[in-house]
Amino acid sequence: MKFSLGAAQFFWPKQQVEDFYQQAKDSSADIIYVGETVCSKRRELRDKDWLALAQDIATTGKQVVISTMTLLESPAELQVLKRLCNNGDLLVEANDLSAVQVMHELKLPFVVGAAINCYNLATLKVLLKQGMTRWVMPVELSGDWLKQLLDEAEDEGIRSQFEAEVFSWGYMPLAYSARCFTARSEDRPKDDCQYCCINYPQGRRMNSREGERVFVLNGIQTMSGYQYNLINEMADMQAMGVDVVRISPDSELALQKLDDFRAQLTSAKQYPLDGKAECNGYWHKIAGMSVQ
Repeated sequence: MKFSLGAAQFFWPKQQVEDFYQQAKDSSADIIYVGETVCSKRRELRDKDWLALAQDIATTGKQVVISTMTLLESPAELQVLKRLCNNGDLLVEANDLSAVQVMHELKLPFVVGAAINCYNLATLKVLLKQGMTRWVMPVELSGDWLKQLLDEAEDEGIRSQFEAEVFSWGYMPLAYSARCFTARSEDRPKDDCQYCCINYPQGRRMNSREGERVFVLNGIQTMSGYQYNLINEMADMQAMGVDVVRISPDSELALQKLDDFRAQLTSAKQYPLDGKAECNGYWHKIAGMSVQ
């Protein structure tokens, strides 16, 4: 089983991004994803900067994957997508179907990100024909669903053709919109957002009337209010054949989480989850904010 560090989803200053990935180079991650996945207006790093950063990380021997945008809204964004896909060297995580199509046209292998709605064997077969070599399970699916789908893939004789990756720690990306919720929260129009999401390095928390943290606003992205934590499911994931466990960074704490999850492979310890800050409900087919 391998461990990955997902692309940072929050908008950080360029120096903070570079400092974080310098630390990530020395982390226990086997795979590191880099790139802007949320909003093209986040231009602290341009596509050439992300590619240069990826090439630098690759000198460590870790696998580096370029992550693409999840919601494309203009021809200019499509051109950036094409440049990233045709980088000549690095594997690409396709986060929408336009990236899948570009990679297929280039006849290059790619990772299918969790934002692509791949829920069944028929869709897996289509993506495999397009060139998929790794599939990241959508965050809302359960452990039982994953096991059944992987068993079906085994029965069909296609399980060996792709790796299965599970988002296992961090704020879950739940939805994307053409509107910018962070700008709206500051009473700004999207076209004059003044890049205000850079002021919220872990997103902007959104509470219910009862004071419960229900969501985190991150530009056009709505995230879970609690951090998903599947550390106690490591044994089950390993038994069902999960290939890659993903940690989603919100800060340098994610690098420690990589070590914690790796250590759990050889430990029977059960971590007590904080029901006011963590959740694992989707995995157990209960309310997503819940803990079991």
